[in-house]
Amino acid sequence: MHVVTQQVIAPPARAGMFLVITVDEGAEDAAAALLTEISGLTRSVAFRVPDDGLNCVIGIGAHLWDRLYGEDTRPLHLHPFQEIRGAKHTAPATEGDLLVHLRCREMGPCFELARIIARRLVGIGQVVDEVHGFKFFDERDLLGFVDGTENPEGDAAVAAVTVGEEDPAYAGGSYVIVQKYLHDMTSWDALSVEEQERVIGRSKLDDIEMADDVKPANAHITLNVIEDDEGNQLQILRDNMPFGEVGDGTSGTYFIGYAADPGVTERMLRNMFIGDPPGTYDRILDFSVAHTGALFFTPSIDFLDDPHPVARDATPAPDPAPSDGSLRIGSLHRRTRERGTR
Repeated sequence: MHVVTQQVIAPPARAGMFLVITVDEGAEDAAAALLTEISGLTRSVAFRVPDDGLNCVIGIGAHLWDRLYGEDTRPLHLHPFQEIRGAKHTAPATEGDLLVHLRCREMGPCFELARIIARRLVGIGQVVDEVHGFKFFDERDLLGFVDGTENPEGDAAVAAVTVGEEDPAYAGGSYVIVQKYLHDMTSWDALSVEEQERVIGRSKLDDIEMADDVKPANAHITLNVIEDDEGNQLQILRDNMPFGEVGDGTSGTYFIGYAADPGVTERMLRNMFIGDPPGTYDRILDFSVAHTGALFFTPSIDFLDDPHPVARDATPAPDPAPSDGSLRIGSLHRRTRERGTR
């Protein structure tokens, strides 16, 4: 049977919004009803701007899933995001029942759909984190480097993000992890361009990855390439966006990573915050601090329009990966390669 998926894979947008929402206790029925309206609300706004490519992806957190559909119906790898505590830096776990990821050519349609959803939230829940993102010169982040160069494309992207036969009840879905990073631009700008390149592992101007024999062990790219036991690179799909406010001097990157198994993204984050080997944490964290962290499941549109949760047998779902760097999804390991992930 053909499954209509949410548009997780989409062309790079010029504008985006990220809403993390908590749902009040006792408002589960109203929240479930709102989820069935989302695709229709999106069509209503998108129809008014047919050339702008408005796209809305909805994610559901583990705790809300349990409240809506029952713990025994959870998608195979859905669990609360686990804090990752390294020797120097920490990836915090923060609250969130729903994720709304909006993308468009212009901010106006994103704002209109977000406003409609917010009106529906009255008496149901609250937006606890809201970020308005934008594209910045040549697909760069505010640190000045191109972000997303090595995103998978085509069939590889579909394979990287789409749940399949491993969890047939929720085929067509995807998992997504979000984090809001704030940059210390004063410290970053004090570095020379050459030193910035060593932090990232790429040249700043032309976006060329450093050779293995000169790329530092704690470079961002080095720690984000992981493989399975057969040496196959495990990928995720990023749709990060810069954000900031001139008045208070804050700026950063909103990280959003989609994957068929969140363990892949979690392993990358453990490499970043703990190091591989431990101690070689990602040096970008000295200049970019994570303030939020949450994990969601994005079901198919078919499920959102007409929920059909499936109860599992008594076999427990896999436990979330521990924060000490041990693994959950087999024996993944990092191998430095010419192909990076930024």
